[in-house]
Amino acid sequence: MNLGQWIGLIAIVLSLYILWQIREVLLLMFAAVVLATTLNRLARRLQQTGLKRGLSVFLSVVIFFAVVIGFFWLIVPPFAQQFQEVTYRVPQGVNRFNTWMNELRPLVPPQLIPFIPDINSLIQQAQPFVNRVLGSSFAVVSVSFGALLNVLLVLVLTGMLLVDPLAYRRVFVRLFPSFYRRRVEGILDKCELSLEGWVTGALIAMGVVGLMSVVGLSILKVKAALALGVLAGFLNLIPNLGPTMSVVPAMAIALLDNPWKAVAVLGLYFVIQQAESNFITPYVMAQQVSLLPAVTLISQLFFVTFFGFLGLFLALPLTVVFKIWVQEVLIKDVLDEWGNNHEQETELVIVSQPPEDKEKWSEEKPVNHLSDDAVSPED
Repeated sequence: MNLGQWIGLIAIVLSLYILWQIREVLLLMFAAVVLATTLNRLARRLQQTGLKRGLSVFLSVVIFFAVVIGFFWLIVPPFAQQFQEVTYRVPQGVNRFNTWMNELRPLVPPQLIPFIPDINSLIQQAQPFVNRVLGSSFAVVSVSFGALLNVLLVLVLTGMLLVDPLAYRRVFVRLFPSFYRRRVEGILDKCELSLEGWVTGALIAMGVVGLMSVVGLSILKVKAALALGVLAGFLNLIPNLGPTMSVVPAMAIALLDNPWKAVAVLGLYFVIQQAESNFITPYVMAQQVSLLPAVTLISQLFFVTFFGFLGLFLALPLTVVFKIWVQEVLIKDVLDEWGNNHEQETELVIVSQPPEDKEKWSEEKPVNHLSDDAVSPED
């Protein structure tokens, strides 16, 4: 390779290295773009009713914050109350377990007595782990503070993008060559429509799962049924793993009342998960966004491996956008046109006059004043 090719290769490697180092910042920027796109589409819908742009944007932001505040208002108080009850009942459960074990020892053969667990010894063994967890509370606070800063960054970027989205869009389009900018505009329109479809489908599936969870938990008379149902619907935004995460607090709260309720809650969430994965989400997403189930799972594994929990949460919108760019740029504009360009070159070779036939062609055709390499349109 010559010097210019070496410089180009080094520039590409450095660019990839820099992108990898700032991958979390890029992911936060993408989260802001997704949120801004969703609120911008909502603002456009409000503009269709006759409202001005500024008022529409303000109302869309108010609706967003109202939903977020309402979510935490429904979730936090019942969970805080249940957590206090857990801290009160756990020592009672430990004492009851010790009583059962002491009553069981006389009935057990002497050979099996060493295998009976002693809850006091288990607590003593777990004491170093508890101390280590409590000692790392500063790290937990630091992580929480960092997450809060990330949320604020996403909200600030979203507000900036909502003020004048076309200006940022024009800046992005100008990064491409002039002959390809109109094509990029069309691809961005498709990305915007696909993101809107994903948000719509996710909200529908979330609402159905949340409603089914609230109704089922209310029938089982589980405490904080509304909060648990809202949490189950919210975690449904994370396919495959979200429903599994939502069953843990529901079973824990049901276990405070009766063990059979915890088993019933597990069965309820299993039925809801089967209905969601086999009927609700496939039907809704097929109407909104065409993604294969295997592609969804692979994308989740990929993004959670390289980007952590935020990558898992944004796996589907990232996959939707990535699919459009691959389909439009790589497949349609490169791979599909590759064969067409080869065919066009072949046709040009066939139409062009071979050098050895020039004399014969000049004898059969009348001589004109053009050069030998020029062929008239009639010919």
